[in-house]
Amino acid sequence: MIQQTNNIPAIYTEAAETIKTAILQGQYEALKGENRIQLAVYYSVGKYVSQNSRKGKWGTGALASISNHLRKILPGLRGFSAESLKKMRLFYEAWDMLDNSLHKSNNSVIAITELDETPQSVITITETGQIDIYHAMAIPNTADFPAMEFLAVPFTHHTRIISKVKGLQERYYYIRRCAQEHLSVEALVKLIDNNAFACQQLPNNFSKTMLDAKEARKAVMMFKDEYALDFINVEEIGERDSEDIDERVVEQQIVQNIKRFIMTFGRDFAFIGNQYHLEVYGVEHFPDLLFFNRELNAMVCVELKAGSFKPGYLGQLMAYLRILDDHVKKPHENPTIGIVLCKEADKEYVEYVIQDYNKPMGVATYTTSADMPEKLRKALPDSEELKKLL
Repeated sequence: MIQQTNNIPAIYTEAAETIKTAILQGQYEALKGENRIQLAVYYSVGKYVSQNSRKGKWGTGALASISNHLRKILPGLRGFSAESLKKMRLFYEAWDMLDNSLHKSNNSVIAITELDETPQSVITITETGQIDIYHAMAIPNTADFPAMEFLAVPFTHHTRIISKVKGLQERYYYIRRCAQEHLSVEALVKLIDNNAFACQQLPNNFSKTMLDAKEARKAVMMFKDEYALDFINVEEIGERDSEDIDERVVEQQIVQNIKRFIMTFGRDFAFIGNQYHLEVYGVEHFPDLLFFNRELNAMVCVELKAGSFKPGYLGQLMAYLRILDDHVKKPHENPTIGIVLCKEADKEYVEYVIQDYNKPMGVATYTTSADMPEKLRKALPDSEELKKLL
């Protein structure tokens, strides 16, 4: 029988001892550099705290009492304050869908101890009330859930995502960005505050035209809805009789600033060329910009339009994609992706007219320095100053 210690109720000292065991096990595993084990500790402790504090087993001030006792029995312990225990509880409650007690013998989940994604039945808190950190979470073995990315993201990043993002798909997006780009907490918060998730969802038909759902999801995440091409000299646009000439101006300035364009456009892009020559049945075609994306293992054809979106642009792009796939694409590469980059587009209208095309395509818009607020535009260096800086 556990006795009351230093005026702390016995139930809280027992809880502290239980959490202590989990912490020591986690610290041992952490020496191996495994972030997934640390997450497992926080998740399983969060579940333990949730089950006891939410159902009336513990009273007011329980977390403070448990935290204080933990510091006494584990001198120098950090990261387990009352506030931290609350965050662990929120972590569990935000991801209670991963509670393996709901998936005892379900082959659609994997144990976090298995990196080879072999399905395995898992359990969590044992009948004796001890916390089993080794089988703390059941990770969905599905294409939708970012399993490896989830386990790679630090706990602090997870807490920021939970506190600022409610939608499940939106959380997946920021988890992937954290894992793939090794974002700092500050960079993550800035992305969320700037609503990066909403901005990257360009109208597309990827889910219908790409057979592999995982590749379709990658493609959606790769491209944004709008790009800021502030290096384009807008004074050279709109002063000519032909819209085609305006498009050539945009193209030439992109090519002249290709490094900045690629950094704006996304990750893992390599520039192949502009006005890339294609010929089939004696008819010549010249796509504006052609890239290769290593992450997608596919060419990306970008067609530039100086004005508003027109349905005919998709037909033109469709022809380019057909020829590129038939005559340029390597056998090991995925089908070419097409992007129409225009000045304006009605997102709902684009989504409506794009659905019947059988090649992966999307439509994005761009802004130039002239579209920026007056204060911001004045703060930017002019083209001559920019050249000196570069």
